[in-house]
Amino acid sequence: MGDVTTMTTTERTTGRSPDRRRPELGAFLRGRRARVTPEDMGMPAGPRRRTPGLRREEVAQLSGVGVTWYTWLEQGRPINASPQVLDAVARTLRLDRPEREHLYHLADVPFASAHEDPGQSVSPQVQGILDSVYPMPAVVYNGRFDLLATNAAYRALFIVVPTPPPRIANALRTLFLAPEGTCPLVNREAELPVMVATLRSGYGRHVGEPAWEGFIGELAAASPYFAGLWESGDVVPPGPRVKTFRCDRAPGELRMTSTSLSIDGMPECRIVVYSPADDATRAYLDTERDNEPDNEKSRP
Repeated sequence: MGDVTTMTTTERTTGRSPDRRRPELGAFLRGRRARVTPEDMGMPAGPRRRTPGLRREEVAQLSGVGVTWYTWLEQGRPINASPQVLDAVARTLRLDRPEREHLYHLADVPFASAHEDPGQSVSPQVQGILDSVYPMPAVVYNGRFDLLATNAAYRALFIVVPTPPPRIANALRTLFLAPEGTCPLVNREAELPVMVATLRSGYGRHVGEPAWEGFIGELAAASPYFAGLWESGDVVPPGPRVKTFRCDRAPGELRMTSTSLSIDGMPECRIVVYSPADDATRAYLDTERDNEPDNEKSRP
C-alpha cells in the first residue's frame, strides 16, 4: 500500500524533494472529497453529519485502501502511491481526466494517459488555425514530437510522409532517419541536440510509460546519433528559436523563428508556427501565399 519511510522516484533520482507538492496534494484531495456526497455513491447520509461530502474513511473504504494510508496521503506524508491505488481514489472522487492527471503529478507518479498516441485528436478549430497561417509552416506537437496536425506549408518543408494508423508521424523520427542530404535543417548538428533535450524535458513526466519507452528505444536503436544525444541527459524546455531550412522550391536558405503556443484541453501539446526571420524568407513566403493547392487546404 505504501511505506512511510520510502523515498519517491524523484527523491532517489534527482535529490529534489516534492515537499511543495504534498500540501497541494492534500488540499486537492480534501476539495474533491468535499464535493462527492454519500448519496452520489449510493450510501445513506446518516444523522448529524457535519462533514461536507465523504469522510476520509469512506473514501478509503470505497477505494479499497487502508484508512491510515489514505489519511497520511491527505496529510501530505512521504508515502508512495501506485498508479492502481491512485486510479481507485480517482474513481471514488469522480475525477475527470485533467483532475486525474493533476492527482498523478502531485503524487509524483508518471501519468499514463488513456491515449497519448493517435487518440489525442485535434479539433477542427485548431486545424483551422494551422491552415489560416499559411504560408507559414505550422504544426501541433505533443511531448514526443508526434505530428498531431499540420498545414500544407509544414508538410512541404519537412517532407512529411503519410503514416498508416495506428503509427503516427513523428518529427524526430523523420529528422534523425532522413537519408543523407535530405534533412531540411541546415544546422542539423546544432538543432537536433536541442530537440532531444526538449524531448527529455517532457520525458520526466512519463518515465516507464510503454508509449514513451518504446519510442525512445526504437529511435535509439535506429539512430546511434540520437542514442548518443539521449545519453547526454541534457534538458531544455520548449521555446522560440531561429532555425535555418533548405527547401527545393526556395531560391536560397529560409530563416524562420519557431514560436510555441499552448492549447486549452491538450496538456503537453503545443502549436508551433514558423514565421520569417529575415526579408528574403518573408519575400519567399509572400510568393507562396497564393500557391496552396485546393486539395491541400484544411487537410488534417
